[in-house]
Amino acid sequence: MRTYTHSARETDARVAQPLESNMKFSELYMDNAATSFPKPPGVREEISAFTDTVGASAGRGAYPKAQQTGSMIEETRQRCAHLLGIPDATQLVFTFNASDSLNYAIHGIPWYPGDHAVITMLEHNSVLRPMNHLIERVGITVTKVPCSPEGYLSVDDVARAITPKTKLVAVVHASNVIGVLTPVEEIAHLCRTKGIPLLIDAAQSAGSVPIDCQALGADMVAFPGHKALLGPQGTGGLYIRPGFDCVPLRQGGTGSISEQERQPDFYPDRFEAGSHNAHGLAGLHAALGYLAAKGIRAVRKHEQELTEYFLKGLARFNEVIVYGPKSAEDRVAVVSINAVGFTPSALAEQLYRRGAIMTRSGIHCAPVAHQTIGTYPTGTVRFSFGIFNTISQIDRVLQTLKGILAQNHG
Repeated sequence: MRTYTHSARETDARVAQPLESNMKFSELYMDNAATSFPKPPGVREEISAFTDTVGASAGRGAYPKAQQTGSMIEETRQRCAHLLGIPDATQLVFTFNASDSLNYAIHGIPWYPGDHAVITMLEHNSVLRPMNHLIERVGITVTKVPCSPEGYLSVDDVARAITPKTKLVAVVHASNVIGVLTPVEEIAHLCRTKGIPLLIDAAQSAGSVPIDCQALGADMVAFPGHKALLGPQGTGGLYIRPGFDCVPLRQGGTGSISEQERQPDFYPDRFEAGSHNAHGLAGLHAALGYLAAKGIRAVRKHEQELTEYFLKGLARFNEVIVYGPKSAEDRVAVVSINAVGFTPSALAEQLYRRGAIMTRSGIHCAPVAHQTIGTYPTGTVRFSFGIFNTISQIDRVLQTLKGILAQNHG
């Protein structure tokens, strides 16, 4: 197994052929970093039950179905707050996904020309693009803190990037490209010491890694509901620390103090304008119940075992290039690879054709992360495991990969 060096590109003519109509295997989903699948027992049933028997909008009526919707939403909020270490659930604002949450957080800060932000070379476009918007429209400056080729981030480098004009530090908790975990606890301590707001992007960690927002001390933590929290798409959240002043991105109806034209100033109504995605939150309600019973630490242990097993298996292939930390302890269950003789898209296509294995190829909406590991602009093939993946499935991936490499180099 080689690491950190991008392979040369060769012709993909041998794989440019139609997919076989009769698959030998059932499909194997390994794209959980995009969205988790399958969903836990109860998610579909709770969505269906809400749609068929409730269906009302919360806060817009005194009749029982509207009240039932409101109760479900608040219970979902409580469940999510409990899992993420948020003592006051009203500080957890529901959004539609992590990108929505990150936009809320970044644009919720009043920016002026000359203001400065610190981010890292691991960030997703959901941080990069709002920052670029502020560079172009407002005139702020942004420092991207470099990482090692394995993705390790130095707290000292973050500290050196901070200036007297720094108004926000934004750090991804776990890379969606190579899975590396960043030292968010130490960065949070640094930011508290310097009095600078900290935003954590927990898109790949919430539900996979134990998170205690209160103990962490970050000002804002953004997360999706549809990834490791196992809920439906269209769900997400943003934790805002009590006392931190964040300006709402949207204003509108909340069903509360409707006689006033001004947006409510209390949480969560201050940020939840318009009707909720109640159907999605019903599914998230069930998913969070499943996770609470399972335990995040048990999820972490299982996914770590899968990752370690996969990394050891990949080490048998000299043609395979693995990116990111060598240790499963230093990453979430995300592994990016390339193979000599294949572009990422061709390798992903072969994995599906030969083994019905679903991965994601390309740059994963994180171009600067791929610049860091030397895979820009073609990217990698990303495997991302979830709670429902198994060791036997990893064996199937390794066997399929072995066959692909043998044919290509035979």
